[in-house]
Amino acid sequence: MTAPVLSVRRLVKEYGEGDAKVRALRGVDLDVERGDYVAVMGASGSGKSTLMNILGCLDVPTSGRYLIDGADVGELDEHRLAVLRNRRVGFVFQSFNLIPRMSALANVELPLAYGGIGRAERRSRALAALERVGLADRVHHEPNQLSGGQQQRVAVARALVTAPALLLADEPTGNLDTASTRDVLRVLDELSVSGRTIVLITHENDVAAHAKRVIRLVDGEIVEDRRQAPVDGPPPRPAEAAA
Repeated sequence: MTAPVLSVRRLVKEYGEGDAKVRALRGVDLDVERGDYVAVMGASGSGKSTLMNILGCLDVPTSGRYLIDGADVGELDEHRLAVLRNRRVGFVFQSFNLIPRMSALANVELPLAYGGIGRAERRSRALAALERVGLADRVHHEPNQLSGGQQQRVAVARALVTAPALLLADEPTGNLDTASTRDVLRVLDELSVSGRTIVLITHENDVAAHAKRVIRLVDGEIVEDRRQAPVDGPPPRPAEAAA
């Protein structure tokens, strides 16, 4: 049986000391299988953003074990952790985080540049990623020349360009209007159909309805973990294949 893309056991995260100590996560156990599409839901303060930061190797737990794509994150030094974060995890944030004076193409190339990939290969892979999210005609546009939905699709392309084991999306539609939200969710649906592993943080039921599995956090604990039939998504594009 194939190992999960991510696996956490007894994950605890605490902030502060003494009477001011806050336990953001309280012994979370979670496996995400390859090709799954998981929505993590919860109110403000539930621990969902803390969990996302740990899964993305942007923060470390107080205790517990975390494996991603077979690697025990707790055993990695800073260099190997940075390599894993760059190559095996793709991030999509609510605020897009694009470089303003760089084209869509240059923004998507950035993770490959950090990874030491040559210019020709960077260009080829970035163009393919932008085509995959439907922006082949916007590659030379800067962020201020793009709509919010287009900027978020550039962010998705940037997250995909390293062919990560895991795509993490933190409230990716939170700053978007209805039409742009629909466009971004269509891209995520296509990626899921093609076999991509996605963990999505959201507080919106309509967004979570696109996932195959919904996990609900309350006060740092998983109180619900259920499978569902996702809303009808688009068929995969002919050139797509799981990476």
